Amino acid sequence: MLDPRILEEIGQRLGSIIAASPAADIERNARALLASVFAKLDLVSREEFDIQTQVLQRTREKLKALEERLERLENPPAQPD
Repeated sequence: MLDPRILEEIGQRLGSIIAASPAADIERNARALLASVFAKLDLVSREEFDIQTQVLQRTREKLKALEERLERLENPPAQPD
């Protein structure tokens, strides 16, 4: 069985080799390119999406209450004679 320290050392060495190689530049360029593409897509975070969903739900509830109130005002119950 391999010693975990050996695996950790190999991982550190590979990380330092990659950091010093053109692969690191490629990764940075790819991240920059993806960030640019995502910015153009006008995406929102999950948190912002959830907040806007809650705002929409409250707005729908208020609209429904106003519609019911308007219906009652426009069509009052018939008065018995």
